[in-house]
Amino acid sequence: MIYQSNSIQVEYVKPGIAKFTFNAQGSVNKFDQQTLADCKAALAKLHADPALKGILFVSGKDNFIVGADITEFLPVFERPEAELVPWIKTASDVFDYCEDLPVPSVVAIKGFALGGGCEWTLACDYRVADTTTRIGLPEVKLGLMPGFGGTVRLPRIIGADNAMEWITTGKERGAEQAQKEGLIDAVVAPEKLEAAALSMLEDAIAGKLNWQKKRAVKLQPLKLNKTEATMSFNTAKGMVFATAGKHYPAPMVAVQTIEAAATLGRDAAVALENSGFAKLAKTDAATAQIGLFLNDQVIKGKAKKAAKVATKAVKKAAVLGAGIMGGGIAYQSALKGVPVVMKDIADKALELGMGEATKLLAKQVERNKLDAVGMAKVISAITPTLSNEQVKGVDIVVEAVVENPKIKGAVLKEVEALLADDAILTSNTSTISINQLAANLSRPHNFCGMHFFNPVPKMPLVEVIRGKDTSEETVAAVVAYAAKMGKSPIVVNDCPGFFVNRVLFPYFAGFSKLVLDGADFAQVDKVMEKQFGWPMGPAYLLDVVGLDTAYHCTDVMAAGFPTRMAKLDNDPVAAMYQANRYGQKNGLGFYAYSKDAKGKPKKDIDAASLNLLSGIAAAKQDFSAEDIIARLMVPMINETIRCLEEGIVASAAEADMGLVYGLGFPPFRGGPLRYVDTLGLANFVALADKYAHLGEIYQVTEQTRAMAANGQRFFPV
Repeated sequence: MIYQSNSIQVEYVKPGIAKFTFNAQGSVNKFDQQTLADCKAALAKLHADPALKGILFVSGKDNFIVGADITEFLPVFERPEAELVPWIKTASDVFDYCEDLPVPSVVAIKGFALGGGCEWTLACDYRVADTTTRIGLPEVKLGLMPGFGGTVRLPRIIGADNAMEWITTGKERGAEQAQKEGLIDAVVAPEKLEAAALSMLEDAIAGKLNWQKKRAVKLQPLKLNKTEATMSFNTAKGMVFATAGKHYPAPMVAVQTIEAAATLGRDAAVALENSGFAKLAKTDAATAQIGLFLNDQVIKGKAKKAAKVATKAVKKAAVLGAGIMGGGIAYQSALKGVPVVMKDIADKALELGMGEATKLLAKQVERNKLDAVGMAKVISAITPTLSNEQVKGVDIVVEAVVENPKIKGAVLKEVEALLADDAILTSNTSTISINQLAANLSRPHNFCGMHFFNPVPKMPLVEVIRGKDTSEETVAAVVAYAAKMGKSPIVVNDCPGFFVNRVLFPYFAGFSKLVLDGADFAQVDKVMEKQFGWPMGPAYLLDVVGLDTAYHCTDVMAAGFPTRMAKLDNDPVAAMYQANRYGQKNGLGFYAYSKDAKGKPKKDIDAASLNLLSGIAAAKQDFSAEDIIARLMVPMINETIRCLEEGIVASAAEADMGLVYGLGFPPFRGGPLRYVDTLGLANFVALADKYAHLGEIYQVTEQTRAMAANGQRFFPV
């Protein structure tokens, strides 16, 4: 044994050939500070060994290396930028040390080789991958860029254009695609991986492969003439600005770093990367996006735990109520391997539901994510029916009929009588109390809410709503089923609107008050989209949700929170509804909707809408972007904090993910509570106090005020 630690082992497997095995004690290999120190120590042994002729890097896990240990990032990133440059240099030096071995190196790649894992392969001379490999540099998804030499080595291996596409999108590749683009030298079956890598290493040692020449390319400047460089980098900057915009600085910094380093040798180029990485580490976007990643791990961890403890396995499901929502739920269940019965009382609804599922599957085929055989398999796993008999024997039912408590109550009671005693019954209600719906059920312990968001295939969130009688076994089984469907489930407690819709309605109320005070709704949308970062402004979102839906939901919210969410006099939403302007669904809402020459929907300012609003609102006046953002976001944030204080949602992590996954809260802000931490809680309280005269939704809780006074925050860092 040449070297051994808790994460790596290095030993000779043939005379002169050392095998360096990444084999951490956990389930995956990743680069934490200790592993990097171990790598440096092991490499020092290899550099000093006169008997060494070549080195083979392998993994003792199913995956190669999944990346850096992100849990170490946020505390370190609190340091000043001047301290971060030497910190990242210490790590990148280890990768340079690997590249500078005096002998040829070959890496055998399997499973995930992401981030730092990909960068380790770049430091090697040859890369052999098996067919399970997924390789890439996803750092931009964390608001960062590669920090272990990725921006330097990848462009020199696969060309600047390809490398910038890899780095600025963060998309991973399969082995064959990576080979086509020039990164992987050979692709083999999994059982042949190590033997093939060893054979390639022996060829390099024997001089059959010119490894010195291959390595030299990575140490030298990029081979681009001035015209090529100008075209390449200007094109990349234009594409990055068009897609990432101003709120996500990492892709642009990566391009600028690659451009600045193009004429430099490796060491100087890596120094530029160190500086760019440190700069990005200090941005609010990086803090937010890393926080989202860690929050997502919280959700996934809870889902895995639920799957382990669930006593009821879901092998077959049923959806009550076809149509767009029912069809989407049925599609998602069948796509992920759980056969589903789709039951309705009308043939037309079943046709709509199956049509929705077929349309979604056709898109998968178009994108080469599914073939015709796979599409047929999923379709055959959906059973449309008018008969209650088909529902008997299923393990779980998702009720998705019209949002009316009497109708839902009757349907739930009827279907419960058909089910086995241990079958689970859920409601895809968006606002109606789970306790209210459970009142007429014989087995309320087997009942909970399962709130999907529209469109079902695109929206990651599922709210699992626990009623007062819902058993933990039921919650665990539903969380596990949601995760099996590819969703991110968050468990919340019952209250009007549950969590996501409860915090959405104060946001809508803030918008309505602003319009009544004379704001231009189109200007409000523009500010909230372009400056704050929402995918849709509030007027557009209301049109998409449906102004009739929003109007009816205000009854539920007003009844649940009569002082804070009482109906507004002359509410613009009510005015639109009463004028039969329901939004996109009938082409008229705040905006008027039509189709452009290509058949794509478009929205336009409508004179009738403006006239309607002028009759109920104050004279038009301009509001600053700061005023608009504050008047909409303070109510949403206050309600989020109340939900956390009341235990409606269990943690700040789940609260933030609920709004990012359920509403599209701007990821670069990290969620409402991370956003408050970024502002500073004391600053937020002062901002809310400025608008407190506008009503209870603007007034912070006493606990919030106390937290601000004590310098507290919602996340540790």
